[in-house]
Amino acid sequence: MPVGLNHSHDIDAYADLKSPIHQWDGRFKIVGLLAIIFAFASVKQIQSLPILIAITVVIYSLSNLPWRLIWRRLLIPGYVVTAIVIFLPFVSGETVLAHVGPFQLRQEGLYLALLIAGRLFCIVILAFVVFGTDSFIRTIGALRALRLPDIMADMLLLTYRYLYEISAFFNQMQTSARIRGFQGKQFSFKNIGTLASLIGHLFIRSYEKSERVYKAMVLRGYGTVNAQQTQFKSVTFDYLKTALCVFIAVLLLVWDRLI
Repeated sequence: MPVGLNHSHDIDAYADLKSPIHQWDGRFKIVGLLAIIFAFASVKQIQSLPILIAITVVIYSLSNLPWRLIWRRLLIPGYVVTAIVIFLPFVSGETVLAHVGPFQLRQEGLYLALLIAGRLFCIVILAFVVFGTDSFIRTIGALRALRLPDIMADMLLLTYRYLYEISAFFNQMQTSARIRGFQGKQFSFKNIGTLASLIGHLFIRSYEKSERVYKAMVLRGYGTVNAQQTQFKSVTFDYLKTALCVFIAVLLLVWDRLI
């Protein structure tokens, strides 16, 4: 393992826990939870948001994953959501709720921002449940069983495998830069140039690494030998859990259209 490689945030860290979600056949789990995720993405009424949150809380509670995991892994999506919705309450809609300096807080824009943020957070949390309740290898095996193209499955595996290594290499470059006087927290054109150089160097190293890995894989028969299929064994409860998820997804969509 390369120096500095840190697996403390490994996605497989909680794959061995015992829960109804962990014991769910990976193929059926992906189908069932994806049905709910697609239903969440299709919700259009703010009145449905509490239902989305309740469903998400119940599923996450059943997974036995630690709650602290959510706050840590929602940090980056939180920044993205904020950047997307921060201006909506001031530019969308006609019903003015309040005046904030020269801006007008509008009801329709506020509801839309809450709905977008709520849907995205619920979807991200359910994605954590999908990937966090089984080993990444078995999850990819389940996707292969669901006819995910081999090239896409291989890309996911390689991305997962080398993401930690690239991250460790970037941390090493940052450390070397700081030893030479780089102050990343101070805004200046010199620091921006240094950071851009680090990122550019990282892209070059990543490209060279991918070339070497691909050539090594070809020499070992990649593309001529079929990937070994992960073996799954389903039971009656797997079908029932999946059917329940699909039923909840359909019921949610019907409710959202009727209110």
